Amino acid sequence: MHYLVDFDPVALSLGPLQVHWYGLMYLLGFAGAWWLGSRRLAAGRLPVTREAFADLAFYVMLGVILGGRVGYVLFYNLREYLAHPLDILRVWDGGMSFHGGLLGVLLAGWIWTRRQRIHYFDTIDFVAPLVPIGLGLGRHGNFINGGLWGAPTTRPWGMIFPTGPELADTSREQLQALYAAGQLERFARHPSQLYEFALEGVVMFVGLWAYSRRPRPRYAVSGLFALLYGVFRFAVEFVRVPDAQLGYLAFGWLTMGQVLSLPLVVVGLVLLGLSRRAPTLAPAGPERG
Repeated sequence: MHYLVDFDPVALSLGPLQVHWYGLMYLLGFAGAWWLGSRRLAAGRLPVTREAFADLAFYVMLGVILGGRVGYVLFYNLREYLAHPLDILRVWDGGMSFHGGLLGVLLAGWIWTRRQRIHYFDTIDFVAPLVPIGLGLGRHGNFINGGLWGAPTTRPWGMIFPTGPELADTSREQLQALYAAGQLERFARHPSQLYEFALEGVVMFVGLWAYSRRPRPRYAVSGLFALLYGVFRFAVEFVRVPDAQLGYLAFGWLTMGQVLSLPLVVVGLVLLGLSRRAPTLAPAGPERG
């Protein structure tokens, strides 16, 4: 029997205050990136002080949140948010764009790097291996929320999402009764959030962390990140249902996610090509206090 995905999106309620799993995943992602970034800093992988690294972490966090939200509004649902502008603040309901968050991080890194007077891509190469932590946890948050589900499937690992269009108006009690009677099997879908968790989170983190443990030429780590994400995201989009307000953009299969991911593949290949003639920076020793 296919698994019924029926989680409470609220992790903790304290009176009127509700802590949502989706927001908690972002918090854990930032904490994990901070911890691992501190380890890289201690190993001398970025020649700045701890205080400067704290500033970088703050800039990147703002870039992720603001860029991700603005990117979602612009790329995926501009008309809806023009009609209801205050809904832009409801980040706990989901609605974050990786590509917008990436642009936000790149801009934040550029602002911070100008103040530190170091090479821009030394900063981006430092940050890149930390990003998959938040990516993977964010996809896990999507799974708990029951959003971004995939296309219908008969595969044994397919899952039933009550948030799907066929079941959205069914009460929780009815869902449980129908599920127990085996009447929801035809609504099974690809758990595309878990595919992305595995590829964009686990595989990318392991690959990038292992690759960057040794000093690499400038651009190489950033290039590998862009290439892997672009390929993985493009592939998963084939079994992921596009946003209802957009649908398929062309050919009955091309999605906005694929359109936005193709340039990353190109950028990744270009950066890897540039890295072949770029210098390899040796660790600078322990971070400056």
